[in-house]
Amino acid sequence: MKRLIGTRSIGLRAPIIEKGDDLVEIVFDSVKNACKNHEIEVNDRDVICVTESLVARAQGNYANVDQIAKDINNKFDSDELVVLFPILSRNRFSILLRGIAKSGKKLHICLSYPQDEVGNYLMDEMDLFNSDINPYKDVLDIDEFRKIAGDYKHTFTDIDYPKLYSEYAKNSEIHFLNNPVDALRFSGDVLVCSIHTREIVKRKLKEAGGKNILSLDEILDGSVDGSGFNEKYGLLGSNLSTENEVKLFPRNGEEFVLKLQDKLKNEFNKDIEVMIYGDGAFKDPVGKIWELADPVVSPAFTDGLFGTPSELKIKYIADNEFSHLSIEERTAAMVDRISKKEKELVGRDETLGTTPRQITDLLGSLADLTSGSGDKGTPIVLIQGYFDNYSNN
Repeated sequence: MKRLIGTRSIGLRAPIIEKGDDLVEIVFDSVKNACKNHEIEVNDRDVICVTESLVARAQGNYANVDQIAKDINNKFDSDELVVLFPILSRNRFSILLRGIAKSGKKLHICLSYPQDEVGNYLMDEMDLFNSDINPYKDVLDIDEFRKIAGDYKHTFTDIDYPKLYSEYAKNSEIHFLNNPVDALRFSGDVLVCSIHTREIVKRKLKEAGGKNILSLDEILDGSVDGSGFNEKYGLLGSNLSTENEVKLFPRNGEEFVLKLQDKLKNEFNKDIEVMIYGDGAFKDPVGKIWELADPVVSPAFTDGLFGTPSELKIKYIADNEFSHLSIEERTAAMVDRISKKEKELVGRDETLGTTPRQITDLLGSLADLTSGSGDKGTPIVLIQGYFDNYSNN
């Protein structure tokens, strides 16, 4: 029978997970039962994707605002602290700010403008363009900001984030700037809160004479009073759990994916890959927000998911080489061409438009879109046929 289906992504339902649950066994049972009940045939190089939230919940990897405050005081001695370039998010940062504020320090919350690192706007771009403000060098206080932005509210959440952050941190001042070095006028102690730019921001601050420069991945990188922690990412990748607690990014992910892979291989007798995924690496074209607020798309995955795809551009070849052929001839020629492609194709014309992104970033984005972030109840995703191409039948 001729194969007519390529890649498919299937969300699998799972029980509600709590601390201490045997997640390897639960995910294994969920996959096994779904495949049996819905007559899904498992194949070599199928991928089981498990959301990071499930792993962290099973681990009990949580921390409260008092533990965050204690670690802030453990790592910063001065009475004033710059909180630099946090993203605008109730889910991601508001609870962290509450913990930082509980340290008792005076905070200088420095927001980038007109948007944060992942594209959340705190003012209308046109209002900035029509002003005499130079965002590359001008540092604004809250009054100067209001003259331009007014009481601008976030497009989706209807939140005035400067106001919200001021309410969460009573002993604070809000500043608006884009050059990180300008933050040093407020304190030599700086907590860099950006996600993907944190290393270059820290380097710039240290070169400019910053006294004590740390980033969110260095807070709760070890347990404080029995808290959860993440030795690699600290508070990065955390989410609001309750009004006083955050769920941290999972740790020891490699152990989980290997145990699950081994169990799945023994059951199905197939070479199955496993990964943990968080936010997808895509941008909303309407709201202009970049989804990736986690430090990475996938914190852990099995060896078969290393690398980038090596693909030919079917449209390019069809237009440039096979346009004179009949539909049957060009289809057969394309199958033959793809079946004989070389492994290394970087820089070749026939690859134009096939940006070689990391496989885990692509798969994690597909899994995130499949599972959603609300009430679908499918935190496990089975992806099939991803490593096949047009020549596979």
